[in-house]
Parts: sequence; C-alpha cells; structure tokens
Amino acid sequence: MTVRYAALMLVSLALAGCEKGPDRQLQGWVEAETIFVSPDEQGRVEELKVRQGDKVTKGDLLFTLDDDLQRADVQVRQATLAAARQSYARAEELLKTAAGTQKTLDDARSALQQAQANLDAAQTRLTRRRQLSPVTGSVEEVYYRPGETVQPGKPVVALLPPANLKVRFFSPERELAAIQIGDVVGVSCDSCPTGLTAKVTFIARSAEYTPPVIYSLEERAKLVYLIEARPDDPSKLRVGQPVTVTRGGKP
Repeated sequence: MTVRYAALMLVSLALAGCEKGPDRQLQGWVEAETIFVSPDEQGRVEELKVRQGDKVTKGDLLFTLDDDLQRADVQVRQATLAAARQSYARAEELLKTAAGTQKTLDDARSALQQAQANLDAAQTRLTRRRQLSPVTGSVEEVYYRPGETVQPGKPVVALLPPANLKVRFFSPERELAAIQIGDVVGVSCDSCPTGLTAKVTFIARSAEYTPPVIYSLEERAKLVYLIEARPDDPSKLRVGQPVTVTRGGKP
C-alpha cells in the first residue's frame, strides 16, 4: 500500500465521521524532500565520514572515493600542458625572427588553451572524489559503506535539510474555499509538543477521489484536494508521522 493511498484512506475515515467531529480538523502526515548525494563517476568508497542521524553543515566532508585514476589523469594533463607551453613559446620566438608563421602561433595558442582546459577538468574530477555536503541538515540514510563500489548517480547518503520537511493533508471540497496559500494551520500529534504551526504553501488544482473504503453513495462522490504546509519548527516533527491539522493556527 502506497503512502498516498494510505493517507487517502485516513482522510476517508475522517470524512466519514465529520458529522460527529469538528470540521476544522483534517488528517495528514509528515513528509520529507531528501537530498541524495551521489558521485559523478564510478568508484570505491574509501572513507565514510558520517553516520545515520548525524548533523552536518554545508561544506562538511561526507565521504571519499578512490582517486588513483583521477590523479594519474591529472599528471598526464599537466605533462601535456607543459609541452603545449613550450610549443607556444617556440612558435612565438620563431614568429619574431620571421622563421615562423602567424598560423603556427595561432595553432600553438589553441593547443595551449585546450591543454589548460583539459587539466582544469581533470582537477575538477579529482576534487569531486571528496564529496562535500551541499546543504546543512541531518543524515537520513547511508546506502554504501567503505569498500563498496558505487555507480555514478547512485546515492551514497541522503540528507534532509530542516526546510525540506512538510506536512501533507487532504481537504474535502466543501472546506477548500476556507484555506488559502499563506494561511497558518495548527499541527498536533500524540507525541508532539503543543502550539506547533505550519504555513500553507501548496494547494492542488486537481481533485482526488477518496478510495472505496466508504460505501455510501454520498461519501463516495466527494472529492479531496492535496494541501502542503511548511512547519515553523520542523525539528519537532518526524518523517511519516501522522498529524492532525487544524485550520486557524490553533491545534
């Protein structure tokens, strides 16, 4: 069962009992937009500097990959650049003595520029074998350990910046007009401290049907709309946590 379907079932049950409960309360859950950090090229993880649950700051070292091939490539590019510089200097001297041509000098300059660009690219590839954290947040998952080989594009760690936590909930069509972008809603759960709030940042333009867990024709015909809100204090919430959302900002 997917998270979306489970959430819709939860909303369906809430809608079924809305005649007996407060209309201002809606059911939802906490979701995260994680940042997956992966290498550009295949490599073997040499060092893993973080563990699941660690707090990291932008620029912190997360992990390193073996760099033998990249270092060798840099050395080759450096030798090529040195030869290109000599060729350019020689062409420049020959042109001054009329023993060379302008075309020879232009070709030598082009080769020198290309050699420099190739070296810069090789040094960038070498630098990226040390993967730094692109954001400040927490380590949510570690997928590879030292000694394991990772393919390009495959995440080694998943990070969660606090700002990427959000509350998702569904509103029935009849209550949608009472919710606007920028509204403050209250957020509560069994283990949450009191007074938590979130700001509505997204309201779906398309409706979704509640799943057929409710059998009355009246309830099955009703539509719900997905809404997202960013919590003002995301540190008090956990991913996957079911919450109750209260319109008006007071849980």
